[in-house]
Amino acid sequence: MNMELTFLGTASAYPTPTRSVSCTALRYKDWVWLFDCGEGSQIQLMKSSLKPGKVSKIFISHLHGDHLFGLPGLLCTVSQNNQRSEPVEIYGPLGLRAYLQTTLGVSHSEMGFTFTVHELVPVSQQLPPDIWEIEKTANSLPHPNEVPGKRIECNDNLVWNVFSDKGFVVQAVWVKHRVPSFAYVVKENDRPGKLDANKLKSLGVPAGPLYGKLKGGEVVHLADGTQIKPKDVMGPPQAGYIIAIGGDSSDSSELLKIACGSHVLIHEATLENAMEELCIQKGHSTPRMAGLLAKQLGVKQLILTHFSQRYKPLSCNTEPGEASVRILLQEAQEAFGSNEVICAEDLVTFCLPRLEMG
Repeated sequence: MNMELTFLGTASAYPTPTRSVSCTALRYKDWVWLFDCGEGSQIQLMKSSLKPGKVSKIFISHLHGDHLFGLPGLLCTVSQNNQRSEPVEIYGPLGLRAYLQTTLGVSHSEMGFTFTVHELVPVSQQLPPDIWEIEKTANSLPHPNEVPGKRIECNDNLVWNVFSDKGFVVQAVWVKHRVPSFAYVVKENDRPGKLDANKLKSLGVPAGPLYGKLKGGEVVHLADGTQIKPKDVMGPPQAGYIIAIGGDSSDSSELLKIACGSHVLIHEATLENAMEELCIQKGHSTPRMAGLLAKQLGVKQLILTHFSQRYKPLSCNTEPGEASVRILLQEAQEAFGSNEVICAEDLVTFCLPRLEMG
């Protein structure tokens, strides 16, 4: 199965009739991971083909409302649609736990499952001088359905090791914004190639357990003593997916540490190049900035999102004097030096092809 990206919200700041605010779904096999969860994300989820009960992890880039205010309601929706045996794992900046404890607590919202909040601890580079001292002011109580989570500190290279299992690693780096903001990179382990049925047959390998051993990388021996190595009967390995998902940012260059060669970079492009000074002042990026980063990273494809309300989606007709995201698309293509640029639209799904390794 190929990995799929579904954009549930692609607007900046507040929703419009054609766009909801930030939320991106990554679907693979039997799970769905969400990246950001702005207000209305649960409505968008219900409009999509995704199943709320499949949501197993949620990653929040930063604590501005257009990326966060939909989270309590979405958790309640997930609770109504599935009685989970495993906790929903939620990751985000310091302060996320207090936010959920407060909103779910004062509304007496009980979950039909447990959840865990793992907080990424910001570094000094991320902290504006007037930031609230969240740890000192927050006095919320643990939620009845909450399982204690981790404090995730960065390593010496300023990389946060967020999550890992036998199939995936998720890392984060800080990106420049008005509040602590993170970009996440999802890395799948490389997958072995497919068994060549014709080679197996010609070598006399009987169907059954030996196939599984070869697929698992083991050398097998036939009854006559013949030794068969996996490389003799398997096609080229498939590169694991690498998906880079940026948060709000006026400088995402820290991604160069962990996202080079990504299949896809999802990056904001709030305003056109002519408004770059204002864009940076607000903590955001232009298409030129996103395209140059994509070029530096050597990504296969750039997907733009988080658009100002002044730009209509490509799927909408524009009246004289109205702007569309087409200008953002063209500016990003020019900076990237490639036509592999897409402007995301709400409820549109992209299937990511597999890439064979050389």
